[in-house]
Amino acid sequence: MPERNLLAEFKAGNIRGLARAISLVEQRDPSVRHLLEALANGARRPRVLGFTGAPGTGKSTLVDALVGNLRESKLRVAVLAVDPNSPYSGGAILGDRIRMQRHALDPGVYIRSMGARGHLGGLSVASREAVRLLGAFGFDEVILETVGVGQSELEVAAIADTTLVVLTPGLGDGVQMLKAGIMEIADVFVVNKADLPGAQKTMQEIRSMLNMGPKLSWRAPIVGASAIKGEGVVEVLAAVERHRAHLEATGEAAKRAEARLKDEAADLVAEWARAQARRLLDHDEAVAGRLRRDRIPYAAAEEILTRAGGRLVPEAART
Repeated sequence: MPERNLLAEFKAGNIRGLARAISLVEQRDPSVRHLLEALANGARRPRVLGFTGAPGTGKSTLVDALVGNLRESKLRVAVLAVDPNSPYSGGAILGDRIRMQRHALDPGVYIRSMGARGHLGGLSVASREAVRLLGAFGFDEVILETVGVGQSELEVAAIADTTLVVLTPGLGDGVQMLKAGIMEIADVFVVNKADLPGAQKTMQEIRSMLNMGPKLSWRAPIVGASAIKGEGVVEVLAAVERHRAHLEATGEAAKRAEARLKDEAADLVAEWARAQARRLLDHDEAVAGRLRRDRIPYAAAEEILTRAGGRLVPEAART
């Protein structure tokens, strides 16, 4: 589809234009740059919620319930289910969309699965650009949901305004989650399936871990919920609103916004540099030969950087 036709479809509110634009983002198509620059004036960033937690905690059921609640407030909601999928097939897990079928015919809800597709930096660049597109399309809230494995949850935490870590009773030792670095990214803890035995014990374990940690200006609340019964959903959203108010009152919201832009610029540099390096290693015998001869990559890497100079930006992406 020609670039100007895609822009026209997007501005006209055609959902196919949005879907096509996000597909180009996932494919790292250079034309996305021009689309984003054309949409920059007047575009606003939506509020972003990140959801992570181990598989089986009921994240998708909780997200589904939150979407329903947000729609009752007349907010337009997009859900990006982000999956660290196979670098070979590129296919994303579609179970999240299957579980949210009740919203399928609602024009105020958009649900999309996205995958890392083996790119360096995982979902960082693609997710940020997709969020920007969703804001330009008019969505008020974007929910990023990970499957809760690998690096993806840490990347989502860097993109989201508020990160919710979802746990359930009886899913193993909470200390293991602490070791994995997941506990530190939480702005809100949600103990889902709180009607099951052991829920209070799980809450107490989280509280004990927080007490052992450093004293921060924001102490993550612990909210019990039973998403499948629709219980605790209002309380979860209330905790999110309190966190958002805290970010604004302390100036942290502006700091995070600036940090996100810096991270995005740095990630693009890394993406372009890696692409240029692979081109030289694959097609320039002098560089490849030096690497084979030295068997240590430092000198070859220095030569690649010297040769690249100002040519890191892909030709098709230059203005």
